[in-house]
Amino acid sequence: MTCHACQANVQSRRGGRVDKTDGRGGQKHGREGIPGKNSRQLLLGCGSANAHGLQIKSYWSGDEAVCSWHPGPSHAAGPPHLLNGGIIATIIDCHCVCTAIAAAYRQESRPVGTEPVIWYATASLQVSYLRPTPITGVVELRAQIRQLTDRKTTLTCSLSSAGIVCAQGEVVAVRVPSAWLSPG
Repeated sequence: MTCHACQANVQSRRGGRVDKTDGRGGQKHGREGIPGKNSRQLLLGCGSANAHGLQIKSYWSGDEAVCSWHPGPSHAAGPPHLLNGGIIATIIDCHCVCTAIAAAYRQESRPVGTEPVIWYATASLQVSYLRPTPITGVVELRAQIRQLTDRKTTLTCSLSSAGIVCAQGEVVAVRVPSAWLSPG
């Protein structure tokens, strides 16, 4: 699901099998390989062409979207061993908005990235920081859809390190017209 919005490496179920998975049986999604979607490849959270981006990759695990991400030294807060709060908010936001997009494609029984393109934007982001997040290990995000309508999706997300929940978020993502993607 590499941010469902990004549309690359999108994998779908065909003939009762998953074409590619994350190695744990979860269906993988992403955006890198879809023609005409180059501007999305620059997104901060999951854009494969953004050399300074976070390049998160998300996967379906049943009805839950999961992301495992390795922070680096440039993602540190003041203390060099802790993850910056803004980075935490960014990956929760991107993971949830991309999950909303993938869920909309799922609801319409279409492969992610097919025309007309589905796009969502953040209407609300709330993050509760429960404890400092170490930068030395893998950070795991788990997003669940709480409400899904044609126009709006509400999601919750937990961010954990070493199995301990360090932050929780709630995102309201709203569907926007595909024309919204074009400047001007």
